[in-house]
This record gives sequence, C-alpha cells and structure tokens, in this order.
Amino acid sequence: MLSRSELADLNVFLAIARRGSFRAAAIDLSLTTSALSHTMRKLEDRLEVRLLNRTSRSVSLTAAGRELAEALSHGLDAIAEGLNALEAHRGAPVGSLRINAPRDAARLLIAPMVVDFVRRYPQIHIDLIVDDRPIDIVAEGFDAGIRYAGSVPRDMVAVPLTPPLRWIVVGSPEYLGRHTPPRHPDDLYKHMCIQMRVGDNSTYPWELGDGPSMARVDVPGVMRVNETEATIVAAMRGVGLAYCLEMRVREELARGQLLQVMPDWSSMGDPFCMYYPSRRRSPPGLTQLADMVRRQNGIYD
Repeated sequence: MLSRSELADLNVFLAIARRGSFRAAAIDLSLTTSALSHTMRKLEDRLEVRLLNRTSRSVSLTAAGRELAEALSHGLDAIAEGLNALEAHRGAPVGSLRINAPRDAARLLIAPMVVDFVRRYPQIHIDLIVDDRPIDIVAEGFDAGIRYAGSVPRDMVAVPLTPPLRWIVVGSPEYLGRHTPPRHPDDLYKHMCIQMRVGDNSTYPWELGDGPSMARVDVPGVMRVNETEATIVAAMRGVGLAYCLEMRVREELARGQLLQVMPDWSSMGDPFCMYYPSRRRSPPGLTQLADMVRRQNGIYD
C-alpha cells in the first residue's frame, strides 16, 4: 500500500504532466516551484526512472512518464471524485471562494442572491473580483470564474448558470422619436449606434437573428464603450441605439425608459457559466453557490 507521502508525490507528478509546466502546477497545488522540483527529484530517485525532460524553458514527459501519467489519471481522478462526494455529507462548507466575474455577471447573477448565500453559509468568505478582461484564473489564483460559455477554456469544467441568453437592440423613446426605427439589420447603417468594446479591446459586431440567417453587423458608432452600465445610460439619454442582454435592461424596458427595436432580429447567445480547473477538487461552497445561482435563473437539474 502506498504511503500518504508517496500519494502526494504522485499527485505532484500528475499535476506537472497535465499542466506541462512547473509554474502552473505549483499554482494549482498552492506550492512553490522549488518544492515541486525537489519532490520530482525525490520521486525519480525512488523509482529509478526519469519521468520528465526538463529544460530552462519547457517540461515534457519521457516515455515512462507518459505511461505513468496515463495509469495515474484514472486512479487519482476517482479519489478526487470520492472526496467531492463527501461535500454533500458535511454540515456546512467552510473556507473562502475567490471568484473572477465580468460586471454583468456580478450584477445579474451574484448580487441578487449573495444575501441569501451568506446567511445560509456564514462560514464561507466570498472574494469577488469584478473584471471584464479575459484572464487565466489559475495563474492569477482564482478558485473559479464566470464567463460566457464560448469563452471558457476547453480544459476547464464549465457549469451553466443560466439558460441561453437573448440579445436585443434598444433605444430611448426620445431617440426613436427623432429617427425612423430600424426594421432590418441594414437599416442600422443609417443610425447612430453605441459600439461595444470587449475584453481584448476589439469592437464586437452586433449579432442579429439566429441560425443561417444571422447577420453580424459592424455598426457605425458615435461612441464605443467597454462597460454595459455606460452603454445603457447613453442609450437612455438618446445618444443612439444599444445592443445588450435582454435581462440586463428588463427594468428599463418595463419602465419605458428604453424600447426594443427589430424584435424579430433578437439573437440567442451563450449562457453564463461558472468554470474551474478540471483536475482540481472544487473548493468548499462553490457547488452551493453555483446551485443557488442556477435555481435563481430557472435551472433545477
């Protein structure tokens, strides 16, 4: 039977094998790179087999290392799943959650339920960092992130927090009183539009309609904005038309501060997802947080 220290050493090796980097594996395991290097030297000495080829810039598996990594994957993943299953039997989760989320997700998903969450799980401390920039959550020390499904890295576990989201075009009554409302995407070229700057600093085209008939329009703009709140305020003040999530402007539509145009050209987009490293046991409280957000948005399975 393997000792606890031997299991720990094998887990270190598997983290390095999967990440292809001492630095990334060290962040995953909350250890230093020097500690990982020492562990690997000790493991290779004990096994009398070289498992990794190291250079100053890269790490790769030897043939023996590949065979060992493949064999370990199944066993250690099963252990991780067993430990995850214990979460349901604990009286209450204890610990901290460091989460990265864009402004819209923080406002629409976290803010409405955070009071209920902290009352129900008072021993969980939430550290929410609001940032629209695309980042590497592992490298920057986050337990999880929230992004649209299409922008979640493929090596992450992604849990949908919402159904697919509807995107619409809106304008203020004052603006639409001065301009003929558009009925087709081509009509937008005759309008003043508020362009969207996304996290990588590119201008996002408006996606109108669904399926083969979808039109992607690089709208003309009187201004470009990288934040939804400023976009909505500008639209309400008559600056121009805005393209945004329907759920983000639900209250403004109900109060008549904004009006939807081209309803037949609304577009369904990716849901928001909670995501975290696929090979790491989810931290205490993350499942409970995701479940509360999902129920709040009508997802019960």
